[in-house]
Amino acid sequence: MSDAALPRLSSLLPAVTLTWLVAASAFAEPRVLTSIKPLQLIAAAVQDGVGTPDVLLPAGASPHHYTLRPSDLRQVKEADLVYWIGPDLEGFLPTVLEGRKGKSVAVQDMQGLHLRHFGEEHRHDDEPVGDQSEGHDAKEQATELQVDNHDQLHRPGALDAHLWLRPENARLIAKHKASDLALVDPGNAARYQANLDAFEQRLKTLDIKLKARLKPLEGKPFFVFHQAFDYFEEAYGLQHTGVFAINAEVPPGARHVAEMRERLKAAGPTCIFSEPPMRPRLAQTLSDGLPVHFAELDALGFGLKPLSNNYEQLLMNLSDGLAGCLDQL
Repeated sequence: MSDAALPRLSSLLPAVTLTWLVAASAFAEPRVLTSIKPLQLIAAAVQDGVGTPDVLLPAGASPHHYTLRPSDLRQVKEADLVYWIGPDLEGFLPTVLEGRKGKSVAVQDMQGLHLRHFGEEHRHDDEPVGDQSEGHDAKEQATELQVDNHDQLHRPGALDAHLWLRPENARLIAKHKASDLALVDPGNAARYQANLDAFEQRLKTLDIKLKARLKPLEGKPFFVFHQAFDYFEEAYGLQHTGVFAINAEVPPGARHVAEMRERLKAAGPTCIFSEPPMRPRLAQTLSDGLPVHFAELDALGFGLKPLSNNYEQLLMNLSDGLAGCLDQL
């Protein structure tokens, strides 16, 4: 190369470098981190074909009580977008998120979500909201079994943070995520919108299917160990008969076990639903000699991969779990 060509080459290098950096940034997928698997599944539907969101909590970890590892802290710091339910669920996160430069979104604060609080009656969307004190008292007497060590996060009046189990809430969460991603990654804005449209259509189809599948189950008695499914129950006309809100590490006293046994006896043939990965040891004590069936309901998507249609699979699994047991009654 001649000496005369060197100045021309060196003058081109800044432009070439800038072009390469712009191209590289255009192909860099946004780093999305969610606190729990259900939010990851919704994000996966919006990011389909562009990227794969990460999740903070490993399978089986409790979102109420989790100790962050150094690798978790790095993930939180490096993510472009972080989505979590809010302090009513992941109490360990607020202080960690304070020092972040990227956007962090508490889903429970999103506009338009349908939110429930513990102790509320299930109601249809077209029913007026009025004085429900009489209904609340009836439900508390008929369906609520609490033990002395009941987690205070589930105290009456506290926000029920399991909001992702209502399909309409999931649609709104996805809509907000598509908007956020379009701002972070405008080159793929059209793709995010198309993914959102497809997700909304799948939810409409699934909603029709679930209503038809669960309608025959209305009025059938069932019990849950953890009060996590009220959003799903409300959406599909179901109502648990009792909830055993116990601390898994501290067994309830004999009086409470006796009360639970009496409630199960009065219910007759019924189902008790626990959550993976294990069935509470109390289950056998409660059900011995009674016409009780056991099954699992998974509110957190245990074992589901972050694929575009796996939020729908989470709801289908709930439907199948309920119907698979209650159809036997």
